[in-house]
Amino acid sequence: MTWLVDASRVVTTGSGQQAVGYPSLFLLVLIGALVPVVPTGALVSSAAVVAFHRTAPVSLALVFATASLAAFLGDAALYLLGRRGMRSKNGSRWLEAIRARAPEERLAQAREKLAEHGVAVLVLSRLVPAGRIPVMLACLMAEWPLRRFARGNLPACLAWAATYQVIGIVGGSLFEEPWEGVVVAVALTVVISAVPGLIRRVRAAG
Repeated sequence: MTWLVDASRVVTTGSGQQAVGYPSLFLLVLIGALVPVVPTGALVSSAAVVAFHRTAPVSLALVFATASLAAFLGDAALYLLGRRGMRSKNGSRWLEAIRARAPEERLAQAREKLAEHGVAVLVLSRLVPAGRIPVMLACLMAEWPLRRFARGNLPACLAWAATYQVIGIVGGSLFEEPWEGVVVAVALTVVISAVPGLIRRVRAAG
């Protein structure tokens, strides 16, 4: 898994390596926001593990700032592309990609919650695995301007980066070797991501 190798190299002690590592993290998270198949949560957790074992306070702050900024800019770009697709007769491949990842049932729930609670739902959506896209699409269908979306998405990205960084710190604190902490952090993010799907299957079976 190439992304895991990249993540383990994101934070290092040498200034020359840091100049490569943080831009790499930024680019990977940005791409993950635009193409929702990259495990960005695992990337942030893995980077936090390595940062914890290095110059912790400075490196962890840089990981947090890099990840949250990349997520925010990626979401804003995807939202702009979605708005352009909503206004176009033929739509756009970005809008089609967003719709494809938002089943009708979940989209209906997102629209209902957005109408009731507004920005609070947007903030929480990034903390729920696979919750970001349905809520973003609900915002598009409600014709939220970019400024309103960005105002709610900023705290969402900050909370998201902080949450996955804490997962990485927990994983890093359990082991002396960074790679062991990376494995634990990735495992935790995979489990967290799988929980909502399992809950839906149990409810459907019941």
